[in-house]
Amino acid sequence: MSEFPWITVLIAVPVLTAIALWVLPVLHKHARAIGLTVSLVVLAVAVIMAASFDIADASSHQFTELAAWIPQIGVSYAVGLNGLGLVMVLLATALVPIVIAADWNAVPDDGDLSDRRQATFVSLVLMLAGLMVAVFAARDLFLFYVVFEVMLLPVYFLIGMFGGTNRRQAAVKFLVYSLAGGLVMLLGVVVTYLNGPRGEQGFLLDNLAGSITDPTLQMWLFVAFFVAFAVKAPMWPVHTWLPDATAAATPGTSTLLVGVLDKVGTFGMIALCLPLFPQAAADAAGVIVVLALISILYGALVAMGQQDLMRFTAFTSVSHFGFIVLGIFIGSEVAMTGAMFYMLAHGLSIAGMFLLAGFLAERGGSRRIDAYGGWQRVTPVLAGLFLVSGLASVALPGLSGFVGEYLVLMGSFQVSIPAAVVATLAVVLAALYFLLVYQRVFTGPPPPDRVAEVSSGGLRDLLARERWALIPIVAAMLVLGFVPGPVLDVLTPISQVLVMGGAQ
Repeated sequence: MSEFPWITVLIAVPVLTAIALWVLPVLHKHARAIGLTVSLVVLAVAVIMAASFDIADASSHQFTELAAWIPQIGVSYAVGLNGLGLVMVLLATALVPIVIAADWNAVPDDGDLSDRRQATFVSLVLMLAGLMVAVFAARDLFLFYVVFEVMLLPVYFLIGMFGGTNRRQAAVKFLVYSLAGGLVMLLGVVVTYLNGPRGEQGFLLDNLAGSITDPTLQMWLFVAFFVAFAVKAPMWPVHTWLPDATAAATPGTSTLLVGVLDKVGTFGMIALCLPLFPQAAADAAGVIVVLALISILYGALVAMGQQDLMRFTAFTSVSHFGFIVLGIFIGSEVAMTGAMFYMLAHGLSIAGMFLLAGFLAERGGSRRIDAYGGWQRVTPVLAGLFLVSGLASVALPGLSGFVGEYLVLMGSFQVSIPAAVVATLAVVLAALYFLLVYQRVFTGPPPPDRVAEVSSGGLRDLLARERWALIPIVAAMLVLGFVPGPVLDVLTPISQVLVMGGAQ
């Protein structure tokens, strides 16, 4: 079984299913059921693969596959997973069936074209599922870049075709920002290859690591890659596409976009920027830490002023991504481990918040916070799950968010007390912005025009399908909060290699 092409299967099965749903009209009527079934099969394969992962060698890439792709220019189909890649693949494959179940009615039944639109929606989600696995597993720089760019297309169409108000403008803004960052990275990819070992496998990351020795060139290349990843992350000041995209997209699309795809930015910083340009990363760390601190505080403060639930959740993510970037570049092994754990924990909590905000808006007919009040009395399950997801997001002890945030702050205090103090301020702000929103939506008085609606008790709580979609997320948040050890065991060796090995 060690020779079994696990990663190729995880990529090919959802992609081929997506193509079949697109081209075979006979499958359109059953698209949602097919998509849910295939995504659960992919998740099962990922879990079986993970069971054979060698934790003792978590910093090395396992399940590797290597085949010539374009040997004339040194491009290979090279994939493999270290501990971080494995964690992100498990997160991605777990969220896809949850999103399909939660967004079951994202495409309304509106006549003869309904089945076709359902099939298109599901095929785009499945295509995205395969590409997410590919980007976290890519060990060839050119392959990584290709997948990094191709991933934009399913998201663009998911927002532009199935989103709400201003969906086309939001989709275009997302695409323009992402393509601009990608073009900068393309220049970096070409220059890195030209100054690397070249040959038939000249784009392999293992071959490129340490090959750029000129300090000036290394810094320019580091900046090219970092800018692309900062847009994806998203960091201040290149974050402005995110609130518009999440406000327009379906809750499930926002879940995959922020919960998984945006992690490609921080993943790229760890998997590419640090190993390929270690000295430049160390030299630029001070500036990046300042940008991370601005993101942390800016995101928290702006979140407090939002009236749209989706934009509110997006700005909280800007703050959380600041914490992740701080942990990556502060220069502490503890903080680095915390940043990687934070990537997983944030993916879970943000999924809960986006999906539950979507369920709330579906019932209340609005995404505006001031359109609600007192809903805890009539939708107690929805309110309770939103509270758990939000508290995980603001790092309540016992939930998944606490472990990553605590490790980032503890590691930061070991290196820079001023930076750690500034970041700690956001912990207080996070509690304020979440509890204020929860109070206004679920425990405060309803607006005058909705008093009768809320008092009547006629509003329905979560359906069985919706509850089943949220149960795995809440369970994972609790497990990671109380038993983080197994995940930390997988991530710590990577931190040791990057920080103690001199990448910082």
